[in-house]
Amino acid sequence: MRTIKVLACYALVIMLTPLVPVSAQVSDFITIDVPGATASLPRGINPEGDIVGFYGVGAAFPSGFLFQQGVFTDIAVPGALATRPRGINPQGDIVGFYVSGGVSHGFLLVEGSVTTIDVPGASSTQIFGTNPQGDIVGLYSAGGINHGFLLHEGTFSTIDVPGASATVALGINSRGDIVGHYTAAGTTHAFFLDKHGNLSTIDAPGASATIAVGINQRGDVVGQYTAAGTTHGFLLDNHGSFTTIDVPGATSTAAQGINARGDIVGTYVTGGVTHGFLAR
Repeated sequence: MRTIKVLACYALVIMLTPLVPVSAQVSDFITIDVPGATASLPRGINPEGDIVGFYGVGAAFPSGFLFQQGVFTDIAVPGALATRPRGINPQGDIVGFYVSGGVSHGFLLVEGSVTTIDVPGASSTQIFGTNPQGDIVGLYSAGGINHGFLLHEGTFSTIDVPGASATVALGINSRGDIVGHYTAAGTTHAFFLDKHGNLSTIDAPGASATIAVGINQRGDVVGQYTAAGTTHGFLLDNHGSFTTIDVPGATSTAAQGINARGDIVGTYVTGGVTHGFLAR
């Protein structure tokens, strides 16, 4: 295992006008609910529009799903207590993690075949994203600390933001740019790490926490931030324009994934129920 060297670290503070975020531009929302589920949580979308995520039945979240051409298909790692698909690339390869024996393990699902992926020496491994080249990002725990990681051509690289108490890598695009979040001095910040090792922090003004979750090949980033106790989704496009994403009538909204066409998936809560959404 090696450590990714961060060449530069600087703050990119996203300014909103007005400072109280409002919804703009993103308005065409389609609800995605798994039939019979009490909660539906889409997490990733590829250029073909295939969506992966997981769902709840009562208090349990046993299985994941693939939503493809209007059809839901269950995804469950054999023998696992819970399966959490998190990302899908253009080839249809699915990544995520599953829980077995109280331990989280990463997985790669290719044409129905499941491969377990565990970072060597880690007490747990969770995978969140993959790109067309098959690079994988996620987190692993060791010594009670969460570290981000990149798996590229069979080699694991640790991603730790300098000075952070925890780092999580959540999304990667075809260029090798990585997004995620880190915790420093008790505050959660989003980060953008380009393929050259240059690191930028992304903080929504007035937010108590900002998390970047997905990035497409153009460099558009989606995620969520919390301000005044409410969670909002966001889109930060590759020109630096910031848009808040709020599903109308929802008490909270979180953006989770974006594809090359700009389609966004995520979740919203209304009436205490979590629903998935697709925004075009």
